[in-house]
Amino acid sequence: MAAIEGSIADVSLADICQLISLGRKSGCLTVTNRSNFGYIYFENGRVVYAFVLNRPDRLGEILVKNGVIQTEDLSRAMEQQGKEGQKRLGEILVELGAVTPEDLERWVAVQVKEAVYHLFAWEQGTFHFKPDEFPDRDQVLLVALSTDGLLMEGARRVDEWSIIEREVHSLDLIYKITRDPKEAADVELTGNQKRLVPLLDGSRTVREVVEESGLVEFETGKAIYELVQAGFAKSIGEKPQPDSGEDEARLQEYVRLGQAFYKAGMLEDAAKEYQKALGQDESEPSARFYLGLIDLKNGNAERALEHFDSMPEERARGLGTLRNRALALEEIGRHPEALDALRQAEELAGRDPDIILAMGISEFKGGDADSARATLFRYRDVVGRNTPSPMYYAFSTLASAAAGHLEEAISLGREGLKAYPTEASILVNTGVILDHTGNPEAAEQYFMRAVNSGSEVPPQAYKNLGDQAFRRGDLSAAQSHYEQAVKLNPALGDDVFLKLGHIAIEVGDTDLAELFLNRAIELNPDNEDARAQLADLSARS
Repeated sequence: MAAIEGSIADVSLADICQLISLGRKSGCLTVTNRSNFGYIYFENGRVVYAFVLNRPDRLGEILVKNGVIQTEDLSRAMEQQGKEGQKRLGEILVELGAVTPEDLERWVAVQVKEAVYHLFAWEQGTFHFKPDEFPDRDQVLLVALSTDGLLMEGARRVDEWSIIEREVHSLDLIYKITRDPKEAADVELTGNQKRLVPLLDGSRTVREVVEESGLVEFETGKAIYELVQAGFAKSIGEKPQPDSGEDEARLQEYVRLGQAFYKAGMLEDAAKEYQKALGQDESEPSARFYLGLIDLKNGNAERALEHFDSMPEERARGLGTLRNRALALEEIGRHPEALDALRQAEELAGRDPDIILAMGISEFKGGDADSARATLFRYRDVVGRNTPSPMYYAFSTLASAAAGHLEEAISLGREGLKAYPTEASILVNTGVILDHTGNPEAAEQYFMRAVNSGSEVPPQAYKNLGDQAFRRGDLSAAQSHYEQAVKLNPALGDDVFLKLGHIAIEVGDTDLAELFLNRAIELNPDNEDARAQLADLSARS
């Protein structure tokens, strides 16, 4: 299913959700309404997660406000999560005995449902469905909700809210109880109404009542509407907006919008919002961090470093910043500094396998094969019985080979392919070692499997096939493979363009040969072979 997008004014979210459900599709539906963003994740047509950016519906707060857990339970869980890092808050609450797994799942479902219902009420904005995009399963608890049930309840709420909002038309309205319901004969308040009565004291806004009651906006608005209609409450106006703090509010709005655009994959729009934030505070940490990530994604590692280096010191020493700073340093070949950043990250995270793996890769790229091999073995020890990352196999084969352990390298490559049979990087690297050890036929099979793997094909696979064809004199096949390689990576290497120039000379296309040889010199001004062949071409003409 291709990505679908459009306007809510033309196609309702309910219709889009029904389409996704009927097609049993999986992916993320992103909804944008001016400066508001919402996300609904589907798996095989069922809703598994949803949230609306900056809505006060965090799970821990919901559980506390509804009396499921105590504030002390939440504080203990959050403290433990800070120490363990990767574990989800809900799992920790279950382990502490503060909530049962069944209750946790029920309240997660409530959280997800309320987010979906909130989005159904939007009448303007745009939507975009991206197939096969899922939330981070390590960070959130997933459910499996019937879309039909959500559509029916959502439609009911939309209809009912159109009546409620005639009275409760703003979350900044303040309501006051004007007649005690207890004094009225034959009046039985609902549970939600009873919960709100003490909060409608003429000082709290509807927004504050929502936060303190534990009810969602719909339930709060409905209860207030019913109390007003029964003559027990009335609005006394809206809370005046404070004049102070406008700059700070505007700054946070820029950051919030930037994060929403970044999550939606709209990097250019995200960068604009973060630049606005820097216009008010040039060291704003979130803006600097995400601008650095955007520059990394766009291949501008130097500028990414500038952003990371401009962050306040306490944030610059954070785990995420150190990890991404190492990536940027690695991109521009500053491997000792990259390793230093990773070592600082390891001090913070302890025996984190991802950081140890990154250190081994950085050591290899920096030319220290022996250290890389030792570090990658340390990574293997840390993951224990778990299957290592495909990146481990891709780089451990190279590190072992470069350190002189060729049989070990081939063994690691073959082991990796048992776990990841179509992983192109393992296929290519294992093939390179087989080719080096005098087994070009087996190597060619690995390279061919890599280009037909269906995953993102590394240009090196085509280059290696081109090198093999070039060696055996099949210039036509070599040219075809090399052209595929440089199409994927125009800066793959000067040697590719040197050989393409040689092939062009052989077939008599001197203009094309000059083009390829000049490109080789552009990539490597010290390529004397390319310069000699260019000089020879000039002498002939």
